Amino acid sequence: MHARTHVWGAPARLFRRLFGGVLLGGVLFSGVLLGGCAADRDSANRAATPPDSLRAAVESRIAALNDMREALAQTIETPDVDRSTFERVCRPVGMRAQQMARRQNWTVQQLAVRYRTPPHEPDAEADSVHAVFARNPKTMDTWIRTVRGGASGWRYLRRITVQPSCLACHGAEAARPAFVRKGYPQDRAYGFEAGDLRGVYAVFVADSLLTRRPVAR
Repeated sequence: MHARTHVWGAPARLFRRLFGGVLLGGVLFSGVLLGGCAADRDSANRAATPPDSLRAAVESRIAALNDMREALAQTIETPDVDRSTFERVCRPVGMRAQQMARRQNWTVQQLAVRYRTPPHEPDAEADSVHAVFARNPKTMDTWIRTVRGGASGWRYLRRITVQPSCLACHGAEAARPAFVRKGYPQDRAYGFEAGDLRGVYAVFVADSLLTRRPVAR
């Protein structure tokens, strides 16, 4: 009886040691795995924010572009609005955006759901952000990670707000200047009030640009 107890007792103790070791190892491994997942989440959260240098470069340039837009809008003299007003007030903003795009090698757009010409119609991604801005008037801008034209990168979108003087061309449909009614048959950019969401600035910067060279001044 004693011999049998001794014979079975040794394997039992060995089993407990082995099982205890496996259990402890499993707990330790789970801790490492969970810790690794938490680290991955932290890394993903950090990756959801653009590099400080890129954020500063893009946001400052778009802020300057918007300041230019609003300053020029204040020079509109209603009701004397004609084609020359567009050339003096609106076109320079578009030209500055194109200049920025060429110099920085960014994609710079001005997009609107209620566009004046179809090339300014937002893509699905910009349309989604436009809807967020429309629902949340205090939301001024946002950054998103995206892929455009097969290239991954960062996209910055900022709201464009209707200024009071802009209503000379973007107010009531029937009150639009003759050059707008005749020159823009697909026009949807009317019926606004001061303070409304006019559209968005959209800037895309490919990741490849961040490693190739610093952002030009």
